[in-house]
Amino acid sequence: MSEHDHHTLLAIDAGQTGIKTRLLGADGSSQEWLFPGVLTDRPLLGQLSSVIAEVSRVTAPPRTVTLGVSGLTDPGAEAEALMQHPDLTDVHRIVITHDSVTSFLGVLGDQYGSVVAAGTGVVTLGVGPKHSARVDGWGHIMGDAGSGYWIGREALDAVMRAFDGRGPATALTAPVQERWPDLEIAYTQLQASHDRVRTVASFAAKVAELASTGDEVSVRICRAAAEELALAATASLRVVDAPADAAVGAVGGVFGADAIRSAFIDAVRAERPDARFVPPIGSGLDGAVSLADLGPDHPLRDRFADVSRG
Repeated sequence: MSEHDHHTLLAIDAGQTGIKTRLLGADGSSQEWLFPGVLTDRPLLGQLSSVIAEVSRVTAPPRTVTLGVSGLTDPGAEAEALMQHPDLTDVHRIVITHDSVTSFLGVLGDQYGSVVAAGTGVVTLGVGPKHSARVDGWGHIMGDAGSGYWIGREALDAVMRAFDGRGPATALTAPVQERWPDLEIAYTQLQASHDRVRTVASFAAKVAELASTGDEVSVRICRAAAEELALAATASLRVVDAPADAAVGAVGGVFGADAIRSAFIDAVRAERPDARFVPPIGSGLDGAVSLADLGPDHPLRDRFADVSRG
């Protein structure tokens, strides 16, 4: 075997916090590298091609590259552009998709079901016998119901209602006043912040913490978030005609709160009593590796592009 054939597959999991890569050799060898996260407000082509080129410089160029990419909107155009890139002439095949697909494959593998990924934002992907469906993931202005941002926004709303006398007192007031001592002008300071989405989402952890100590407003917010996340899961299963005993995976920081995870399971079971709740079998990077083996008839087919030379 020549050095050129030695490394056959480069898998890339390109998220906003980091770009993880794994190079798999035909002999079963494996190497991994971590790069800075993808910037979704800038063109993806240069960011992705430079990662592939950098790995190719360290080792032999991979024959196949598989990618799950945050912020990807047109897999076909991105795959073609990568294939035409002058630095990637030794790559023979490129398979590329949105990172919600590689997240799904990392959590459930090749089985029917739904994966809800809930952090600052949230996106749900359902896969059935014939097709797949994305539910929510529409950003903090139009969607992301039950996400960290959504929970934080509910917390701030509840604090201001209590401040005005429009709503019940809540222990959430104290952590919000730690951030903004004068609640009267908190809204102007928040609106002026360049980091307001992350700032709002940061209160989600306090909501979970205070729910566990019995703060009624926090308990109510956690339950409402769980119901929104469960609604996304059950909607995705219904839309793709998933079997009654389909698997459900729940990943991301929001599910680290016991109050939310248990209420989510209860809410899904209320509509789908036979659903199976499963721990992740792997990571998004494992999901990127498995992209190489999804055939043209796979129910996820319309969510990824698979381009080969010649």
